[in-house]
Amino acid sequence: MRAMVTSRHGGPEAMGLREVPVPRPGPGEVLVRVAAAGCNNTDLWTREGAYGVEEPGGWLGPLDFPRIQGGDVAGAVVDVGEGVGAALGGARVLVDPALYDGPGDDALVADVLGSERDGGFAEYVLVPATSVHRVDTSPLTDTELGALPIAFGTALGMLERGRVVEGETVLVTGASGGVGLAAVQLAAARGARVVGVCSAPKAEAVLRAGAHDVVDRGRGSVVADVHDVAPAGIDVAVDLVAGSVLGDGLSLLRPGGRWVVAGALGGHRVEVDVRQVYLANRAIVGSTMHTPSVFRSLVELARRGAVRPVVAATYPLEDLHRAQADLASRALVGKLVVIP
Repeated sequence: MRAMVTSRHGGPEAMGLREVPVPRPGPGEVLVRVAAAGCNNTDLWTREGAYGVEEPGGWLGPLDFPRIQGGDVAGAVVDVGEGVGAALGGARVLVDPALYDGPGDDALVADVLGSERDGGFAEYVLVPATSVHRVDTSPLTDTELGALPIAFGTALGMLERGRVVEGETVLVTGASGGVGLAAVQLAAARGARVVGVCSAPKAEAVLRAGAHDVVDRGRGSVVADVHDVAPAGIDVAVDLVAGSVLGDGLSLLRPGGRWVVAGALGGHRVEVDVRQVYLANRAIVGSTMHTPSVFRSLVELARRGAVRPVVAATYPLEDLHRAQADLASRALVGKLVVIP
């Protein structure tokens, strides 16, 4: 099969298109023919080794090379291993990219497809049978399904941890990015009033995704501008940026509000006046990806077509370098999806 193989940490030159053997499913495993594989910032940062603290590393630690990246996979089961029901053969599936640290509904991610094991930037991928979820009747296209797992799983996890409900006001920073735009769509689908923060050229796209108001981060006065459009305050912040927006923005939260953070594009060291937290019963909540129960909820949304991802562009496998360059440029609004 053809696969885009990453041989080391580095720039795009660290990836190369190769012919590699098609993996064979062992006990409890299935082979999925990849129909679509979404691109994520985690692919870039893992390849670059940007997650390493003392030395280059992947999201959860040192990376084994060679590695086929790609955590988002939609496709069809074409072979099953021992102990897997034959009825799964031929099923259209969405793959949960995570393996977890325990069996419970709220278990945490301990392993990610395309990082700790080979992923979807290939014609076939081998995954545990427990990781595939049938979406045979989903009205979403394969391309749209391939845009869901990491971005929408992360966004839905943030909404769940923030306990977002109908009628609340939700602030989404980084609203034009993959996770941010997903959060806008998902929060709006819950009946929340959404205030998005993004650059002015992308405001219209964020409004089309479901935001009620958009604040231009380029003005350099995000906190004041959010207060202007939501003078009664916000109930939940879905924050992909952190930095000064988090430190200065806690005052935007109503008493009992929740600030959920899953990124630090604006800076990872933040100065917080803790009195803003405890005196108003506010909470700062960290959120990484999803849990098993959150991913099952995402699959149900996919089966119903309740949320339709915005897909900005698609690429053949051999153009993954261009896809990642386009992703890094942040010029496009919506998901970039590889079609092997």
